Amino acid sequence: MTINPKIDEAMIDRGTPPRASGQAISLEIDGIPVTVPAGTSLMRAASLAGIQVPKLCATDSLEAFGSCRLCLVEIAGRKGTPASCTTPAENGMKVFTQTDRIAKLRRGVMELYISDHPLDCLTCAANGDCELQDMAGAVGLREVRYGYDGENHLGLPKDESNPYFTFDPSKCIVCSRCVRACEEVQSTFALTIDARGFASHVSAGMNEKFLDSECVSCGACVQACPTATLMEKSVIQHGTPERSVITTCAYCGVGCTFEAELQGDRVVRMTPYKDGKANHGHSCVKGRFAWGYATHKERITKPLIRASIKDPWRETTWDEAIAHIASEFRRIQTKYGRGSIGGITSSRCTNEETFVMQKMIRAAFGNNNVDTCARVCHSPTGYGLKTTYGTSAGTQDFDSVWDADVIMIIGANPTDAHPVFASRMKRRIREGAKVIVLDPRRIDLVRMPHVEASHHLALLPGTNVAMINAISYTIAQEGLIDEKFVRERCDMQDFEHWREFILRPENSPEAVEKITGVPAKEIRQAARLYATAGNGAIYYGLGVTEHSQGSTMVIGMANLAMATGNIGRNGVGVNPLRGQNNVQGSCDMGSFPHEYSGYRHVSDESTRALFEAAWGVKLDPEPGLRIPNMFDAAHDHTFMALYVQGEDIAQSDPNTHHVTGALEAMECIVVHDLFLNETAAFAHVFLPGASFLEKDGTFTNAERRIGRVRKAIPPMAQYAEWEVTCLLSQALGYPMHYNHPSEIMDEIARLTPTFAGVSYDKIDELGSIQWPCNEKAPEGTPVMHIGAFVRGKGKFVLTEYVPTEERTGPRFPLLLTTGRILSQYNVGAQTRRTANVVWHDEDILEIHPHDAENRGIREGDRVALVSRSGDTSMHAHITERVQPGVVYTTFHHPESGANVITTEFSDWATNCPEYKVTAVEVRLTNRESRWQEDYAELQKLQRIETAAAE
Repeated sequence: MTINPKIDEAMIDRGTPPRASGQAISLEIDGIPVTVPAGTSLMRAASLAGIQVPKLCATDSLEAFGSCRLCLVEIAGRKGTPASCTTPAENGMKVFTQTDRIAKLRRGVMELYISDHPLDCLTCAANGDCELQDMAGAVGLREVRYGYDGENHLGLPKDESNPYFTFDPSKCIVCSRCVRACEEVQSTFALTIDARGFASHVSAGMNEKFLDSECVSCGACVQACPTATLMEKSVIQHGTPERSVITTCAYCGVGCTFEAELQGDRVVRMTPYKDGKANHGHSCVKGRFAWGYATHKERITKPLIRASIKDPWRETTWDEAIAHIASEFRRIQTKYGRGSIGGITSSRCTNEETFVMQKMIRAAFGNNNVDTCARVCHSPTGYGLKTTYGTSAGTQDFDSVWDADVIMIIGANPTDAHPVFASRMKRRIREGAKVIVLDPRRIDLVRMPHVEASHHLALLPGTNVAMINAISYTIAQEGLIDEKFVRERCDMQDFEHWREFILRPENSPEAVEKITGVPAKEIRQAARLYATAGNGAIYYGLGVTEHSQGSTMVIGMANLAMATGNIGRNGVGVNPLRGQNNVQGSCDMGSFPHEYSGYRHVSDESTRALFEAAWGVKLDPEPGLRIPNMFDAAHDHTFMALYVQGEDIAQSDPNTHHVTGALEAMECIVVHDLFLNETAAFAHVFLPGASFLEKDGTFTNAERRIGRVRKAIPPMAQYAEWEVTCLLSQALGYPMHYNHPSEIMDEIARLTPTFAGVSYDKIDELGSIQWPCNEKAPEGTPVMHIGAFVRGKGKFVLTEYVPTEERTGPRFPLLLTTGRILSQYNVGAQTRRTANVVWHDEDILEIHPHDAENRGIREGDRVALVSRSGDTSMHAHITERVQPGVVYTTFHHPESGANVITTEFSDWATNCPEYKVTAVEVRLTNRESRWQEDYAELQKLQRIETAAAE
């Protein structure tokens, strides 16, 4: 059984990719007339006519190769038997796919394949799911005339090095599909066909094991393989799946669509869905393989409770846990006031769960003390883009990149953090698009196989605004502003004010060179390229937003796009690459303390009246506390209870000492998650959550695409998060009743103009929807601001560069910046509980050879990392990816304590923390830090208590 009305049609493999053409070609295949776009292969034309031509090397996710010789056809009036995959359809053709001659040729070809292939079909993991097996039947092969006495490849050893799949070269037919998938789909070029003739074979790297090669384990090769040569270990272990459910990945903001393939209630594999609008059948190592956390042995499946954080956990019932939370929250409000409690929604939960969570806080708690993890990642995106354009979201869909002529990547590392979109970006770059990278660190896209940036502006951390001003200065000074676009689309008074500001001497590349460390000549060349190349697209990440001037920088990018006319069509725009799977959705649903769903302010009387009428309760007109305000108020003993859903603030938020001190000061903390995370060490109640495989709902990705999440397996802990929220709200005296998440979405649509046309039925019909979806755009909006900005006229805003207060000096001479790595995700709660730890089992500190030599540091040494906030230790990796004076680390492993180091400095407009700029010193050490020792003791105690509870 497959749950999706369009699955059968979408999953048909027609052999070669579709062609878009205004010219139609009419021909006849086996007597059946068919009309196709010009450029369509005969194989695809036959498939569209309902005729399946045998094939092995062909698949419609790859360009035709014509090597297997199974797809031979005859054409009236022509000699020979051409391959149908490489032969384009022509008007008036008469094609024959089944003749005696062709049948004999196909059987002969298949005999040769089978003569060098193990005949172990009955015990092979691909039995029943093998294209070679299928094609042998399709061509009518009944015997093989060639024996096994001669030279063959049957004794070649397997490569089992990759934790997720095996490579069995004895079963390889050298069709090149894996090699072509690595090149055309993933753009990594990790595989090749080595040698020639009978000796030819698939090679990972320089005949390395897969694990040791440049393979990124995206699964494209496994997906493409027509035999059991490349096979998932989960399928080998459990057997072929028997049913599938279409759902949306719960990792990054790309929002890939997958088929969860199951045997009963066991997930056997996750296969990227070919008709997925965000991923088009591609995947990364996390979404494709790292789903085992959902059934990990450390999952908590029963509520836990304790009177003090020093007490052992005790298993309890849902009824007792909910009643206890309600009692404690009411007690604390009676003692400390209505505003003394609040909640944090999750960017990993569904839109529906986030919506009912903020609804409970506003209606049952009686305040607006609700915030989300977007506060600490992309809140400047919402502020900056809403101020300039009128919406708090990116402007384009992912496919827009196909039309980009120049791609400016600012503070983002797509190949690690958004790899599926990065593959699309790399393919566009190989087609000719130019790249400009603004990043203190040399990311992969600066230079990798077949991709090289035209400019890498390796600016110092904290100088983004100065850099964007210098780029804009060059464009204004050299007459490269799109005056026509500005006059038609933007507020001219604001623009003239901005132009006067941007042409000030302090914004010139020559002045900014001293601030950023980037030569003025390089800045000017990059600015000219962006302004003159045609379609200029900006993609950015947390290296933009996680600064004290994060909002200013978002505004600066918006100004630049308007000034050059790079907004409102395909191939352009200002595009945030969201980190977590539903960080866009959590913001859309009203998770900020000052906004309802759809980004409408709580002080607006008409908006508030709409929600009051729908919810039947009086709502607070004053904005509530942001996450940093909650911590400060906890230290002041005025904020005393917190409900944390699906977030780990003790690990992810800056200045760990300040955060944990606030948590220790509170009287009741509730953590609702899959695992006992770092925040749970300070909790009084733990409520077990449900993974994305265990519930229904929707996620909204970075391109505003709303995709369905469908339940594949029953909830291990009985309830999905939205159900638990309703139980708690009921206990607090405010009933919320829904029979299904679709009813929550119906309420969202009634109350949120940008979601007015969204429903589960419409999502199922279209596959996904990009908001705004309403009467004006009944099928959604892939590209925003076409013809006019949402706010009317585009607003230019001044972007004065203000240096961060975090400065280097004699005690702390280096700048620490942070980021992510491909194999791990966010705080690692999910990926650390999978085989992905094979690639990254600890956070390391990258340091330049010059800085390492000055400190006597060698590769792999343990070093102390010290800032004004605290200190930790980790192992060093010496690399020229970072520039002198800059060090870099990730934050995926809690024992690393990266946020012990970071400070409380934050964005002026949104309080987004300045993770990317911390003054530090690095020195050799032979021991862990005091914080790490204390952490280990705390975790040891937690494990003992958890074991006792079990």
